[in-house]
Amino acid sequence: PYSPTYLKTLHNQLSAIFNHGVRYYGLKSNPAAIAGNMGSEKHKEMLFWTKEEYLKFADAMMDKPRSFYAFEVLYWCGIREGELLALTPADFNFEKGTLSITKSYQRLKGRDVITDPKTPKSVRVIQMPQFLTEEIHDYVKSLYKIQPDQRMFDMTKHYLHHEMDRGAKEAGVKRIRIHDLRHSHVSLLIEMGFSALAIADRVGHESIDITYKYAHLFPSKQKEMAQRLDIERTEERKVGDGKSA
Repeated sequence: PYSPTYLKTLHNQLSAIFNHGVRYYGLKSNPAAIAGNMGSEKHKEMLFWTKEEYLKFADAMMDKPRSFYAFEVLYWCGIREGELLALTPADFNFEKGTLSITKSYQRLKGRDVITDPKTPKSVRVIQMPQFLTEEIHDYVKSLYKIQPDQRMFDMTKHYLHHEMDRGAKEAGVKRIRIHDLRHSHVSLLIEMGFSALAIADRVGHESIDITYKYAHLFPSKQKEMAQRLDIERTEERKVGDGKSA
């Protein structure tokens, strides 16, 4: 199922299209307005760690390699908790430095269940940074006789949350949710200057969802636009003055 926030985003976009039809094309009314809202106006407060905060946390986790590598993948790849817990060695191509997301882990009625990812867009190939490729390669080699289709992070969500508590306390950083590591990854990419479309491809979102959720983090381009327009106009005047001279 789609998240309430995503459904709200879709409703807003549809409503805007229908309003355009009412205003300019003779549409009698806005069907989206008549149907009412779907989804939620509000979503949980978005928390995230800066890179510096994450690195403090990571240092505190190094005493338990399995936990350390799990959080490394979560932070530097921005994948979901269920996607992490479903990972197998076969999902990694260490020569190309890629990670394939094709499944998700759930615990249902006391049983481990591997399901399809959250949405069709969630199926994706992620390019890993070189340092992470080397880290995970070393981790896989350290796992005794692990099979290609065997889970690499054979832990529960409860254990992962416990480790998050422990690491945050030892590192002296604020406690955020596991899912907030995904927000942390996105905020880092925004800070690095990547577009909503490029980020959406990496994290398995629709670009419209990235724009809606993280709009407050994208720097305003208005000042830059005005400055560039100023330059364009000034150069045009110089060309004109040169011709008349």
